[in-house]
Amino acid sequence: MRIISLLTILFLMPKLNAQQKNYRIHTVAFYNFENFFDTINDPNTNDDEWTPKGAQHWTSSKYQIKLQNLSRVLSEIGSAENIESPTFIGGCEIENRNVLENLIKQPKMVRADYGIIHFDSPDKRGIDVALLYRKKHFKPTSYVNVPLYVYKKETKIKENSKVESDEKTDDILQTSTKNHRVYTRDQLLVTGFLDGEEINIIVNHWPSRSGGEKKSSPFREAAGALNLKIIDSLQHINPNAKVITMGDLNDGPYNKSVKFALGAKSSKADVKPFGIYNPFDEMAKKGQGSIAHRDAWDIFDQIMVSETLLKNDFSSFRYWKAGIYNKSFLIQTSGQYKGYPLRHSATEVGFSDHFPVYIYLIKEKTKNE
Repeated sequence: MRIISLLTILFLMPKLNAQQKNYRIHTVAFYNFENFFDTINDPNTNDDEWTPKGAQHWTSSKYQIKLQNLSRVLSEIGSAENIESPTFIGGCEIENRNVLENLIKQPKMVRADYGIIHFDSPDKRGIDVALLYRKKHFKPTSYVNVPLYVYKKETKIKENSKVESDEKTDDILQTSTKNHRVYTRDQLLVTGFLDGEEINIIVNHWPSRSGGEKKSSPFREAAGALNLKIIDSLQHINPNAKVITMGDLNDGPYNKSVKFALGAKSSKADVKPFGIYNPFDEMAKKGQGSIAHRDAWDIFDQIMVSETLLKNDFSSFRYWKAGIYNKSFLIQTSGQYKGYPLRHSATEVGFSDHFPVYIYLIKEKTKNE
């Protein structure tokens, strides 16, 4: 456990005396693993592309490189302030539990001794969300996958209407022919104790922009509303509930799904009791990004916290600060997409088309620690 001094974070605690204090620190990370498939053809999902005979010619050797690449970045997220691997890693675009089992056995991951919480989702490509947690620090007490029910007919999208400029994505929205339900990812809710303190974590991968941003926006707005409903239910049970919600939202902090459906605020001063703070809003305004499209940056990957994690009493775990992990080894260095996140191509097994994001939680150590 790395200790950080008051000299580093004094600006957060104006009421404390200017004396040396030590703090526990935990990194909370999120990463879109982008097409984290094994090589085995699953007859129940549309994973044919990611097999040895598929379009990606996805072989065992390529899969092993993908595992090595993911383990490298995951073990290093947040290392600027915390030399320990992240305590929590939320992930998406994960085919199954087996790939996660292979991941946590990688040399760079095994020392951290991660546990896995994962459910299969209704997504037709077979991609899911999951949470990795360090068993030394976190003891889960409950976990559940909360389904998102959205229907194409409810969004008033006209099939024969002019198609807007589409976002380039592998994540095509697929709909039931029987009831028009859009198959998308569940929201994963995990509750447990972080070094003895109860905390709730929600991992998300909201519906994509397949078909266009505007036409698909109602699906993500519904995802934001579901996220808020989950948070409200936690706060109804415990008004002091600490909640972290994270994920690839396929929207920026300024979009309706985040700003209005979820109600996340960009300034701590605007967060009222039971409210949600989004530290990535200010980063987006400054032009920072976790994903690039048509030479423009956006932040689809976000981690937000409840008001209970913003208080100035550091006798309990509180939010400290957030960041985007965009080290040089994660960046494309040549070609058409120079400067973009280094993703998989025909000639190279990359990392992801997203950069990871993270926040730090800190707590003042007692004299006996």
